[in-house]
Amino acid sequence: MVHKPPLNGHAKLDKSLDSLHGVGPRMLPKLQKLGLNTIEDALYHLPVRYEDRRQLKKINQLRDNQQEVFVGSVLASGETVTTRSRRKIYEVIVGDDSGKISLKWFRYRQPWLQKRFPVGQKAIFIGEIKRFAAIREIHHPDSELLQANTDLQQLLQSDPLNFGRILPVYALTEGLSQKQARKIWYRLIQDYTGFTQSFIPAEISQKYHLQKIPEALKQNHWPDESVDLWKLENGKDNARKSLVFDEFFFLELGLALKRAGVQLEEGIAFKFEHKFTVPLNKMLPFKLTDAQRRVLGEIKRDMMAPQPMHRLLQGDVGSGKTLVALMAALIAIENNAQVAVVAPTEILAEQHYQTFRTWLEKLGLKTGLLQGSMPAAAKRNLLEQIAAGEIDLVVGTHAILQEGVEFHYLGLGIIDEQHRFGVRQRSLLKHKGVNPDILVMTATPIPRTLSMTLYGDLSVSVIDQLPPGRKPVTTELFRASQRQRAYQRIRQELEQGRQAYVVYPLVEESEKSDLQAATEAAESFANDIFPGLKVGLLHGRMKTAEKDTVMNSFRQGVLQLLVSTTVIEVGVDVPNATVMMIEHADRFGLSQLHQLRGRVGRGADKSYCLLVPSEHYSEDAARRLRVMVETNDGFRIAEADLEIRGPGDFLGTRQAGLPDFRVASLLKDIRILEDARYEAFEYVKKTKQLSTKEAEPIKRELIRRWGGRLELAVIG
Repeated sequence: MVHKPPLNGHAKLDKSLDSLHGVGPRMLPKLQKLGLNTIEDALYHLPVRYEDRRQLKKINQLRDNQQEVFVGSVLASGETVTTRSRRKIYEVIVGDDSGKISLKWFRYRQPWLQKRFPVGQKAIFIGEIKRFAAIREIHHPDSELLQANTDLQQLLQSDPLNFGRILPVYALTEGLSQKQARKIWYRLIQDYTGFTQSFIPAEISQKYHLQKIPEALKQNHWPDESVDLWKLENGKDNARKSLVFDEFFFLELGLALKRAGVQLEEGIAFKFEHKFTVPLNKMLPFKLTDAQRRVLGEIKRDMMAPQPMHRLLQGDVGSGKTLVALMAALIAIENNAQVAVVAPTEILAEQHYQTFRTWLEKLGLKTGLLQGSMPAAAKRNLLEQIAAGEIDLVVGTHAILQEGVEFHYLGLGIIDEQHRFGVRQRSLLKHKGVNPDILVMTATPIPRTLSMTLYGDLSVSVIDQLPPGRKPVTTELFRASQRQRAYQRIRQELEQGRQAYVVYPLVEESEKSDLQAATEAAESFANDIFPGLKVGLLHGRMKTAEKDTVMNSFRQGVLQLLVSTTVIEVGVDVPNATVMMIEHADRFGLSQLHQLRGRVGRGADKSYCLLVPSEHYSEDAARRLRVMVETNDGFRIAEADLEIRGPGDFLGTRQAGLPDFRVASLLKDIRILEDARYEAFEYVKKTKQLSTKEAEPIKRELIRRWGGRLELAVIG
């Protein structure tokens, strides 16, 4: 049985927060700053932690590094201490019959504190206990002043919003206190949880002991006496698990339907003619690896099937994904179909274009490059050729997805670096033809949990083998003051006839200071550090022809050292380059560092990656650099990147059109995700793509939550 709230439940939950008691014109903007606009948003804004205020402790019972609640009287107040760094600290000493503790404020209004904490004032204090040698202290504690004759037991019972129970602690914004927040959320939970609804089928709820949504929300915000505090604080309580399962279940239902929809749609059953693939194989100067052959076999099977292919191709830097994509493209072209290759940046699009054109021209086939920055006449001419079917394969940025780009007969769409594109972009490409096959590629290894969430509607192939002769790159970390040692390592390699890269960060093309740093470095290397050696400079502001000239000179060994901004991040292959020095390495993300490192170690010689961070850098940057030194494993690097940055930043989910989950965490809730995914896929199968009567309410709720974002036209 599905719990049924009043019929107007959704209308109630969609109401603005200013319809809540206690939320007026001054409070509303503060809640909106937290990203809360509707009643439903606020219901799912769960506490970040909890405080156990069921009993008040003695000072000698307080535990170090724990949030504690106790009663004390002010013994001394108004001490201002000046630290070595000349900061002033306001200190209050409080005590009870068991001991004393120091309270400290680093930011304060002295008259207010003096008035609030005169000697003899009794209060309840709340804060984290810190220990420095034998001294215990609390910084910026919360406090509730008490009258001298207050009966504590009576207080605990008379103020249930602040004492005598486990209390929620909410994420706040300026001008909103915990006391105000608790008042608002207490009313909210009392008045509105009854309008929420549980849609998970009863047999699944029972199997996983899930609570109904109204009950789970109440327990998350205002847990009762029976709750296990440890589980609650570590996100392992049943109430939270029930909300997480619900969230994952509906996302995975949508992904299951998308996959089922793909299986139901009629696609192109390509025939395998060997017209171009066999000649290409003979031209290649090397053999495909076993992993490449295996993955190609999976792609061929998909392409020959009568349903459209939707496949994700994962492979670490240098594993040979582009060649596999080229083979897949030739299968489509053999069948008189066109191929579209979409890359996230113009630089990567150019590199793909050069690679594909090199081989396709030898086979008598025509390639086109479509870019947003093209002159209008050239663009018009290219669009006419694409529409007439004269271009076999077109490479471009998201410009390919725009209106006005018409294909004669699009058979295969290839999207590179998928984590920068979302479900919607895949859909746009798909609509450029009649259910063309879609192959999605990424060199950013994606942890399994994210893969399940992001690409639940795709089959996955992994190239888990590097070409023979590739050796792991040795990565070393040099402090800014050790730069000369890094130069020495570069000198050793150059003296042996090898080549080197020096990479500078360039966050935006408009950042002149970064560009200037790279330009000055190139001059310094040529004139002072390695006089007599040929040094080149490569950056994003150069015209395509200039970049090509520099890159070809480096490829042919005319240049020994290439100073570059990150335009060399992907696709560049110079086997004789054995050392890369990355300046300001702390400014790069982990996956970017891993991509850059993949530019060396492409030949048979031992290769090195030298990381030189700025003089001062953050703890997160230090963690990233440690991971790079410790491992070459792309999946381990991806896991670490996910841990350090969190899923939103790791994926750029706002751009990718993926959800920021309200409750669920892709890091903490892997097991729940796996269970929810299994049940969702089974349920879609059992109810024939949610077409049975019992599935109707679930289908409606799915469309309400995800219809637009997952493009669920198949169940509209």
